[in-house]
Amino acid sequence: MVHQQRSQNRLSQTSDTEDIVALLAPRLAHFAGVARTEHVTRAAQEMNVPQSTLSRALVRLEQDLGVDLFVRRGRTLALTPAGRTFLGSVERALAEIERAADEVRADADPATGKVAFGFLHTMGAETVPGLLHSFRADHPRVRFSLVQNYGEAMLERLRAGELDLCLTSPVPDAPDLVARRLDEQKLRLVVPADHALAGRRRIRLAEAADEVFVTLEPGYGLRRITDDLCKEAGFRPRVAFEGEETETLRGLVAAGLGVALLPPPTVPRPGVVELTVTAPRAAREIGVAWLAGSVDTPPVAAFKKFLLSRRGNLLPA
Repeated sequence: MVHQQRSQNRLSQTSDTEDIVALLAPRLAHFAGVARTEHVTRAAQEMNVPQSTLSRALVRLEQDLGVDLFVRRGRTLALTPAGRTFLGSVERALAEIERAADEVRADADPATGKVAFGFLHTMGAETVPGLLHSFRADHPRVRFSLVQNYGEAMLERLRAGELDLCLTSPVPDAPDLVARRLDEQKLRLVVPADHALAGRRRIRLAEAADEVFVTLEPGYGLRRITDDLCKEAGFRPRVAFEGEETETLRGLVAAGLGVALLPPPTVPRPGVVELTVTAPRAAREIGVAWLAGSVDTPPVAAFKKFLLSRRGNLLPA
């Protein structure tokens, strides 16, 4: 069968994809319904739309595509070869839209929805598992998508819509974000067990001015805090090694490769001694952040409320 090429109101091959989608998308379900029944009246009844609306939608769809999708046979219709080709893609597209709609509805379900939650690596071993355990006591079926990363990377994922909430440090101050301080974590100067300072319990950070430091890489919140504290103590740290994990840094300290300012470990690490820093005050604030203006699903709202209720009691004792 030779297909007639329609020219009236036809989209050109150079039309923007966005224009094509905007024109075709509202008519795809109408096309699939008629293709399934091969009858406009029956399809209109099943889809609960006026027959005239359905007929006009089919005519406009063929005009926009520039090809005949149906052969008219009295009151019935039959797909042309072009129509059959188009139907296969349309059905896949509609099925994908339905799947996506089901998924987002499921994610927003108050009882079984999903929360995309980011947190610092140092929060992963003990703090976050404890938080999730407590939260799920009252919300046992809420699901979580968990992301561990450094602070700036998580904030970018918040801005990209990939995270609902994140625990981070320092607490961000940005116009497009909302952040709330939840807790504070003391930092310690970690030295090798055979270091000259290892016999001390307390130290002023200025006493470590001549030491070699191991730190997290630039861009990590703890690196910025380390640099700021050293500056406040009157020196710029000499950095020998930069890493991505605090426990890796502890291992470097244990190997005698430097000293480090770190939060307390989950479990004691052999080979190092952790000294209380008396001056300047060495601590980092932990906060929760989310995108300003975002509309929370019920599970996200519930978890946000839970986190805010833990203010001052976020970290393990």
